[in-house]
Amino acid sequence: MGLKRVTAITMIVLAAGLFVATEATAQEAGGLRYTITVSKFENRAGWYGAWDIGDAWGTVLTDMLNQSGKFIVLGESDMRAEAMQEQDFAASGRVAGGAKAPVTGQMTPAQLLVKGAITHVQGDTGGGHGGIRIHGFRIGGGGKKAEINVTIYVVDSTTGQVVASTNVVGKAKKRGLSVGYDTGSWGAAFGGHKNDNMGLAVQDACAQAVEFLKQQIENIPWTGSVVLVRKGKVYVNRGAREGVQPGMTFIVGKREVIRDPDTGEVLDEDVEQIATLKVDRVKEKLSICSVTSGDAGAIHKGMAISLP
Repeated sequence: MGLKRVTAITMIVLAAGLFVATEATAQEAGGLRYTITVSKFENRAGWYGAWDIGDAWGTVLTDMLNQSGKFIVLGESDMRAEAMQEQDFAASGRVAGGAKAPVTGQMTPAQLLVKGAITHVQGDTGGGHGGIRIHGFRIGGGGKKAEINVTIYVVDSTTGQVVASTNVVGKAKKRGLSVGYDTGSWGAAFGGHKNDNMGLAVQDACAQAVEFLKQQIENIPWTGSVVLVRKGKVYVNRGAREGVQPGMTFIVGKREVIRDPDTGEVLDEDVEQIATLKVDRVKEKLSICSVTSGDAGAIHKGMAISLP
């Protein structure tokens, strides 16, 4: 076999392998991004220092989730409540209108809720505020370690069910702990002392929490909906924001929800496939697809999509 022919065959094989790898990467990217919001964690440990440990936890966890690139992170519950108040105020007719005025009916809903409790704190801040108070007793501020125990729940906002839970233990034995995230914006959350031992322990625990949440989304079904069918194209409500890429494939069909006849509880949800879609174009919040197999004429707005 000639050298040129061998080279040509090799290039074809490499190109085919690259195409398959690209398709696999694109397919893997889908289903990795869910809308998620963090509720304020309860401080059940009785820890009181120069900063609010529940507020700091929410700030750091929200920022780390956003930095991970695996979630569509929404504002915490108090921020969303304030946004709704602004919308109500704008709708009252007492403010100037305009294209930039807040309007109702457009807030992004959270698919997953993260909540939990700080159950145990041990150690000290090691910072400039002279220690902490635990259950009425003050501990000096010159120690070398800190530890925080946190219980985390992931709740499906549709059903209200806990889909995953875990306990994380954050520790800091020395300054300069690296958690793999940009810590530049957390100073205010820790009262200006994000490098205190307790602040470092919180950062360590939050980093563990994010890794746990990233693992859980692999077990949560990823779905979307058809929003428009026009001129042979199917528009779905999942786009670049959710990690969709051109070339990905979806199945589309009727959403079948199985409920417990006694309680009305959702027991399972499936998609009764009628066709297969391939993503042609991707925008921020939607994708435009072609029908590659199945009954294209039976597809209509409101139908469900899911990964094959």
